[in-house]
Amino acid sequence: MTTAAAKNLSDQVSYLAQFRQRAVTLKQLFDFGLDSSSENLLLGARFLHKELPVRLAHRIRELDSLPFGLSSMPSVVVVKQMYLESFRDLIELPCPETFQDEQRFTETIENIKQRHNNVVSIMARGIQELRQALGADELNPEIRQFLDRFYMSRIGIRMLIGQHIAMHEGSRPGYAGLICEKCSPAAVVEEAIGNAQNLCLLHYTVAPEVGVFGKVDLAFTYVPSHLHHMLFELIKNSMRAVVEFHGADCERLPTIRVVVAEGHEDLTIKVSDEGGGISRSGISRIWTYLYTTADPPSLAPRSLYHSDFQAPMAGLGYGLPISRLYARYFGGDLQVISMEGYGTEAYLHLKRLATTEESLPRRLH
Repeated sequence: MTTAAAKNLSDQVSYLAQFRQRAVTLKQLFDFGLDSSSENLLLGARFLHKELPVRLAHRIRELDSLPFGLSSMPSVVVVKQMYLESFRDLIELPCPETFQDEQRFTETIENIKQRHNNVVSIMARGIQELRQALGADELNPEIRQFLDRFYMSRIGIRMLIGQHIAMHEGSRPGYAGLICEKCSPAAVVEEAIGNAQNLCLLHYTVAPEVGVFGKVDLAFTYVPSHLHHMLFELIKNSMRAVVEFHGADCERLPTIRVVVAEGHEDLTIKVSDEGGGISRSGISRIWTYLYTTADPPSLAPRSLYHSDFQAPMAGLGYGLPISRLYARYFGGDLQVISMEGYGTEAYLHLKRLATTEESLPRRLH
């Protein structure tokens, strides 16, 4: 890219970063996703053509001005280049006016989604690079707040792109794009249990049993892939804790309990284990990124980076903070309570109100 082209791109980033990001509600996404006609897809493409560059511009601006030298870490530079490339791809496309334009636009955002698959792992490497450069174990609160904003924005961008792409893939009964009108928490729990047990068996050759209790016949409107991501992380953590606390040669590992409960406002899923718990000093650090009770993985080459939905058994320290962001994206939350020496209980709260707006990072000034 020439110097003039780079300056022009930078000017466009600065211009679009002045605009507010427009939040949408789960109900809006669901209602719009029910109609996958060409006309509606064209309307959606026009909205995304205007909205996605604004969201990318906010993140590029922030990636440019991070504290403590984080912006200059090699892996963070890689992430920024990804965002710039995606921003350029979008602004070089004219606003879709025809169905052919819409198809081309959809191909472009699908490529963008694929390009950003490994951003979580690459940014994790960048934070490790900074930690090594500074010789410090703790992350400054300013950096933790940036990571919360950055990953929440990433969830929103991927949700909007994924929803549009899913509307192209033919209608599924009960679905509007990625959103299921009658999502069964118990069914998603069972799927997450199977995935977590397979991973646990791969690492330890044994895996604890998991019992599912409570309102197992409950159904609500939600994004099953988001719910699976959160439940898989919680169940995987519990399995690892139980096996490591009691030993892989234990004759009978304690059963992990998953309870589904229904309230007027929230649906709550509790995951409880007898995996020894977390110390009081450690419980406040589980949301800080890079904190993990496992040995962290080495700084792997880019070919070994994994996406949000292909996490290792343990080691990055990103699982819980990002799961909490997924919960908060549509107004929920994730809490963890521990009894050191006994076990841990995680409470996943999910909003029942379909009008809950997506949470967006605060506008930067």
